[in-house]
Amino acid sequence: MIVAEDLEQTYLSGGRPLTVLRDINLAIAPREFVAITGPSGSGKTTLLGLLAGLDRPTKGVVRLDGEDLGSLSEDARARLRAEKVGFVFQTFQLLPTLTAFENVLVPMELRGDGAAKDARAKDLLGRVGLGDRTHHYPAQLSGGEQQRVAIARAFANGPKILFADEPTGSLDAETGRTVIDLLVELNKGAGTTLVLVTHDPALAERAGRVIRLAGGALV
Repeated sequence: MIVAEDLEQTYLSGGRPLTVLRDINLAIAPREFVAITGPSGSGKTTLLGLLAGLDRPTKGVVRLDGEDLGSLSEDARARLRAEKVGFVFQTFQLLPTLTAFENVLVPMELRGDGAAKDARAKDLLGRVGLGDRTHHYPAQLSGGEQQRVAIARAFANGPKILFADEPTGSLDAETGRTVIDLLVELNKGAGTTLVLVTHDPALAERAGRVIRLAGGALV
């Protein structure tokens, strides 16, 4: 489902090149649950962004469900993400002026889904335990509830691949466990490929495989 070959990412820092990732080679199978771990600054989030097509590598190839991301235009990559990819972020990234229901609708409306989208949004919110909070705005929800809305939104388009970047990083331990239980349960039910960045060893243990980074390289 995801293949990376000879990935390298270099930025300019103070006029000098800074290599954040180097010699990354990996393959992730359909339906696999992979955790990417490593200390701060090891390149975890940079790698996630490259695998998801949010950024272009300085060198190397990323193939997502058989498509070479480097050969696609920005618009084509955006369409690919809309059709096949879901995201869950540490900071939720909900739109504050929209209700929970409306936030879950957004990816389906962007894709041009028909009348069935309303029923799907309500179903997903019910599955994450927020059936009675559909018309609440993000500011009226706790952090854990906001993350559950974000998870429902991530599954709205039935993605083949779900990327999660520190999804429990801003939650307390108990709420974080609840959110991860929910994420894993929904992911198994949907049969998606889950790639999760975390610094939490207990969370990484839930994955079928752990990819460890240090100093921008696989260890």
